[in-house]
Amino acid sequence: MLLTIAIILLILWALGFLAFHVTSGLIHILLVVGIIVLIWNFVVGRRAV
Repeated sequence: MLLTIAIILLILWALGFLAFHVTSGLIHILLVVGIIVLIWNFVVGRRAV
């Protein structure tokens, strides 16, 4: 689930940066949050149910 959220955030960042040319800090915050979630997913890994 975290990986899905990270991918969605990265896609939203790319769309905002490339399509709309918005230079607000929000886009960069989305990128940082996406990278943090992705790294967190790799560190924690999958948990057994």
